[in-house]
This record gives sequence, structure tokens and C-alpha cells, in this order.
Amino acid sequence: MTPAPRSRSLFLGVLPLPERQAVARALRTETVGGLILLAAAVVALVWANSPLEGAYEEVRDFHFGIAALGLDLSVGHWTADGLLTVFFLVAGIELKRELVVGELRSPARAALPVIAAACGMAVPAALYTATAGLGGGSLEGWAVPMATDIAFALAVLAVISTHLPAALRAFLLTLAVVDDLGAILVIAVFFTTDLNLFALAGAVAGLVVLYVLQRLRVRGWWWYAPLGITIWALMYNGGVHATVAGVAMGLILRTTRDQGEEASPAERTGHLLHPLSAGVAVPLFALFAAGVSVSVGALGEVFTRPEPLGVVLGLVAGKILGIFVGTYLAARFTRAQLNPDLAWADVFGLAVLAGIGFTVALLIGELAFPTGELGEYVKAAVLIASLASAILASLLLRRRNRIYRVLYETENVDTDADGIPDIYQHPPAPTADHRDHASDR
Repeated sequence: MTPAPRSRSLFLGVLPLPERQAVARALRTETVGGLILLAAAVVALVWANSPLEGAYEEVRDFHFGIAALGLDLSVGHWTADGLLTVFFLVAGIELKRELVVGELRSPARAALPVIAAACGMAVPAALYTATAGLGGGSLEGWAVPMATDIAFALAVLAVISTHLPAALRAFLLTLAVVDDLGAILVIAVFFTTDLNLFALAGAVAGLVVLYVLQRLRVRGWWWYAPLGITIWALMYNGGVHATVAGVAMGLILRTTRDQGEEASPAERTGHLLHPLSAGVAVPLFALFAAGVSVSVGALGEVFTRPEPLGVVLGLVAGKILGIFVGTYLAARFTRAQLNPDLAWADVFGLAVLAGIGFTVALLIGELAFPTGELGEYVKAAVLIASLASAILASLLLRRRNRIYRVLYETENVDTDADGIPDIYQHPPAPTADHRDHASDR
């Protein structure tokens, strides 16, 4: 007896309603934050290349803080080590949500986006290593082209006014979440300074206290705000990049709701901090990290020195190759069927868009090349690669926007005005074309 063929899961199909609503809330704030981030990057470039360049450097390098606690930092370091911790705290919360109730909650659903994201990190790193190694350059920047900036990518989508379906946006968000996890692991493992074991032990103890407070259902910001700041300060003084504290705290916060609870601690914290992260923390970091020289000589160095050239190739070519090929092979291996309303060209467009590696790429660039002209060239490479990816992705996605608009409108039809799209109440039957398309795959 011939066994029945194994059923195929649908890749990039209609999201479950709760997942769609959660993704929509997250992306709405990220899109607004991305537009602010874009404006901050432009201001930084104009300011650093104007007659007021000296003032820019004075503000960026101005020190303040409490020296006795090891926290006398420059403005640039406060934005990178302090404000970005808020960004990574929100990223940790989003990762926890994905692991508990989102796309990463089951191995079957997580396999495809995780494989795609892993390939999207490994291939750019390999391209950088090959380029820098063959050119006799430093391998320290291998991790710079690994990360995708979801806020910047969404800002590009907002500027070009695409109607990208919810499933494609969710896939992009999941890629960015896994990217953030990879980035924080790289920062924690490869970019640590001299370790202070006592301070690190204190940070770990603080995380244990946070876990216990969550288990005991203790509420009140007056418990968590001082504890969070203490954990951050101890982590910074422990020699591990302080942003690791943000992710760790985000992963500890409870994501599931108790009976009668309107929102979990992770939801409440994310709701409060997401606007601060997207609208203040990340743009301020960009303001003091993206101010690099864009002279003809500096741009020439980007394409003649092996390190910045490796960053450009890693972000532009590596992301495309890694994410698209990784997704395609993973779909074939897992026998996942692509949504018949979409095409592999749509996945290719997202892979190009993922080459925008602004925020985390700049952070890792600063850690890999903390001083000297080479660090400035690497920053310029990140900006050039992100701009090139944004332009190319805009051209590709705009060509498909007519199809996206139809899918978007279909997903949002609500004839009875009850707040729930009709597609979740009266799912359309697959058409003959779709059945034939599926049988041919």
C-alpha cells in the first residue's frame, strides 16, 4: 500500500489573528521610530560634514557621570552603552514573545525563519572574512554586516508606501528578532573587555532577584526600575557590554497573562518602553554614531580598503544570498509550500531589504574598531551599504506593490465593522488556480 503523501505547511500564509494584531502593534511603533531614526542619521551626516563639525565632536565626546561608580562616560558612550540597553530590553521582550506565543514557539514553525536568519548572519560574516583576509585587512569586523535594522527597513517601506502583506512583515520582524539575538550573543562572547567577576556576580544576582520577583507576581515600578539600573551598571563594570543586561531582563519578564490580568509584565513594559526605544534611544545613538565624513577621499577608502569593502559586500550581497538561498532550501527541505498568492521574488525583495544593517551594525563597528580612521570608514561602509540595500529593495518591492495592494485590501475587508477582518470569519476557499499551483510544486 502506497503511503499517503505528507501534507505541506504553508509558508507566508495568513497569520492567526492574535499574532497579526501583535505584529501590527510592534511594527506601528517601529515604523514611526524608523522615520525618526532616518531623520537622526541625516542630521548626523549634515552636522558632521558642516562647518560645525567641531561642535559635533565636542558634544559627542563630552564626559559626564559618576566616576566613583565607573560611569564617567562620553555622550557617545552613554547613547551606545546606556540608551541602547533600552532598545535591547525591548528586543529581549519581543524575542520572549516570539518564543512563547509567536513564530518561534514550535520547532516546526521556527525552523524556516531561524534557518533564514542564521544563513543571513553566516554568509555576510563569511564574505567579510574572505574579503578582509584576501586583502590583508583586519578580521575584527567580521560581525559588522550580520545584523538587520528592522526600524530602518520599515521606514523605507513607509517612505515608498508599499502595502506589504502581514505575513511578509511578520517574516521580516522574525528575521530581525533572531538577528538581534545573534548580535547580542556575538557582543557578549567576542566583545568583552577585562572581566570583573565580582561585578558580574552582582549582575547575575540582580537577574536572579528579578526572576524571583516575577515568579512571586510582585508589581510596582519602584521595585524594577532601581533593580534594572543596578543590573545595567554592574554588567557594564563587569566588562560585558551593558546591552546584554537589557536582553537578559527582557527574557526574564513574564509574557503569559494570569487569569484576570489585562496584560503581562512583558506586555506592559514593552508598551511603555517601545516608544522610548524607537523614538529616543535609537535615534540619539544614530545621531552620535552616524556622523562620519562623506568626502570623496573617505568614500574612496570604503571601496579600496578590505575592511569597509567587506562590510559593503557582506550587507548588500551576503544578506541577499544568505536569506534568500537559506529560505528557499529550508522550504524545500521542510516541504513548506509558498503562499500561492506570493512568489519567491517577494522573499528576494525582503532579503535585499534585510541588507539595511544600521543600528546594530554601527554598534558592532564601534566595538570592533573603537579608535582611528578605520572605524570611521567602517561606519561609512555601513551607511553606504544600507542606502544601497534600501534603494534596491525599494525598486524591487515597488514593482510588486500592485499585487501587495490587492492582498492587503483582501486581508483588511471588514464588511460587518466588528473589528475582525472577514478573512478570519469566512476564510476564502482555495481557487482552482491555487490548487493546481500547489499540486505542481
